[in-house]
Amino acid sequence: MTTQRLSNQRVLVIGGSSGIGFATAAAAVGAGAAVTIASRNQKKLDAVSANLSGAVQTRVLDTADNNLVERFFQQEEAWDHVVVSAAQTKGGPVRGLSLADAAAAMESKFWGAYRVARAVRVKVGGSLTFISGFLSERPSGTAVLQGAINAALESLARGLALEFAPIRVNAVSPGLIETPIWDSVPSEKRQAFFDGAAAKLPVGRIGQPHDIANAVLFVMTTPFATGSTVRVDGGAVIA
Repeated sequence: MTTQRLSNQRVLVIGGSSGIGFATAAAAVGAGAAVTIASRNQKKLDAVSANLSGAVQTRVLDTADNNLVERFFQQEEAWDHVVVSAAQTKGGPVRGLSLADAAAAMESKFWGAYRVARAVRVKVGGSLTFISGFLSERPSGTAVLQGAINAALESLARGLALEFAPIRVNAVSPGLIETPIWDSVPSEKRQAFFDGAAAKLPVGRIGQPHDIANAVLFVMTTPFATGSTVRVDGGAVIA
């Protein structure tokens, strides 16, 4: 039975209060894991716990606060698997994006993951997984920084796989995924964008959070996977 492949294992999902992180947490619960979701917002954590019928534990954690990150991992026993999905980044061309917004994006997605990597305690044979993005391989002229950050995360994962061995470190690289990050876009405009993007993809649809969660569970539960980037983009890079 594959449904219990994480039985008796402790999984931490940082940034698990919505979207890909939430789907990963739910999938890990379904695979038998004892799951903890960490996020900055207690109200969102309470809502997530209710949505999962109390099957997860929750912790408040801001990856921008290094002292908090270090204390968090010092106080917790070592984890079997840790997933870092937390990030808030603004897009735009390099000459149109303010330096403050660019620095904030790098701070959130790259340095947040880096701080976690420095402090995290993972059991031998366990794993650390970053969520990157396909723009690392197929740059966009209107999202240059996001591609650079994703590439940096993937490179970090490869290097850490050597430094942390035998702990395994990987990245999962999503394509266009329908998550709450798009909720601020008017529904008709959002749907038109999704439909247009789906028509260009070999799979004929955009991604859903559970598509990425499946890939995260794959690298978690595959002992021979380390230093890898698993791209799940519907064929966007080759289209």
